[in-house]
Amino acid sequence: MSWGARNPNLHLRVKLPIIDKEDIYFMRRALALAKRGAGKTSPNPMVGAIIVQKGQGQRLLRGERPLRVIGEGYHHGPGIPHAEAVALANASESVKGATLYTNLEPCCHTKKRTPPCTDAILKSGIARVVVGMKDPNPAVNGKGIQVLSDAGIVVQAGLLKDEAEVLNAGYIKWITTGRPFVILKAAMTLDGKIATKTGASRWITGEAARRQVHQLRSSVDAVVIGIGTVIADDPMLISNLKGRTNPLRVVIDPCLKISLSAKLITSCQIAKTLILTNDSASSRKQKQIEHLGVEVRRFPYRKEGIPFDGILKTLGEMGICNLLIEGGGNVNGRSLREGAVDRVIFYIAPKFLSGDDAKAVVSGKSISRLEAAIQIADMKISKVGGDICISGMVQKK
Repeated sequence: MSWGARNPNLHLRVKLPIIDKEDIYFMRRALALAKRGAGKTSPNPMVGAIIVQKGQGQRLLRGERPLRVIGEGYHHGPGIPHAEAVALANASESVKGATLYTNLEPCCHTKKRTPPCTDAILKSGIARVVVGMKDPNPAVNGKGIQVLSDAGIVVQAGLLKDEAEVLNAGYIKWITTGRPFVILKAAMTLDGKIATKTGASRWITGEAARRQVHQLRSSVDAVVIGIGTVIADDPMLISNLKGRTNPLRVVIDPCLKISLSAKLITSCQIAKTLILTNDSASSRKQKQIEHLGVEVRRFPYRKEGIPFDGILKTLGEMGICNLLIEGGGNVNGRSLREGAVDRVIFYIAPKFLSGDDAKAVVSGKSISRLEAAIQIADMKISKVGGDICISGMVQKK
């Protein structure tokens, strides 16, 4: 493959990805920078940028030419300058002739609160841009690369594309479907139970697994649970990690059974809470809840409960890109059966509760045919403290 070959996915002349240790090294640094924005950037993507200049500087690997990082940055949130602009502003010297690494295609449109990144790059004198993936936003989608390429800047697109797509899976799904990327997390025993017959569930898994869950909460935009979990556990659903953000807490409560003294209501100044109910619920109770600072949204009554498609549509309209389900068996079962889940993360503790009266991790109507079973792909298994974590992507029908 030549650098000048045509990339059929972009329909423009750009440099194709090659195996280059230096490029891979700096793109991985850009991806690591981008991750710092986890839980803060939605509905924008997580983006990191590194500016590298040739000349006297650090040798990264034996035999490679001296290179030095002269600027870097990442996107902190909506309305704040994008990663490329931050990196350019932080540059310690002239960037003329330098290479810019970014995990997402630079934007080129004006339908936002910040100027197009392509303008800043063109004015800076950057000679080469290495991009992880195209921006699926229809306002960009290859146009940013085209602008840079047409101006004579050497562009390499698609380096570590898979890693870049995994990082921004939430943004990709939201910008293309209007729905958030959904992760279903559960902690269970070896026999698939999440609580005893009395509802006791603290703690099924160990401290290491619980620490990972707090990290996961701080990386998503919203957490969803059902009213059954609220009544049984009275959770806070916040991240206990210092300096991390708290997600929007969403309660599926069709009949507004939630107590006005529930922690999700009394702590709404720490983290926002949204309650989803149906249009037959008490208007008086709704006013009491809203008076305490909690938002309530109504859905048309359905005997089987509020459909997840409606929930995801509503949350997507609110700019929620990444959603975590931490429900009980009923919410877990419905979300899976209704095709709402994109990824599962199950922590399994080496213990048994035994018996049908213990609470199951997934409950409700079962799938009747084995061929129709919900399948998991790209499965990963890891040991977390004394527990096992199994994660993977749900195969869509």
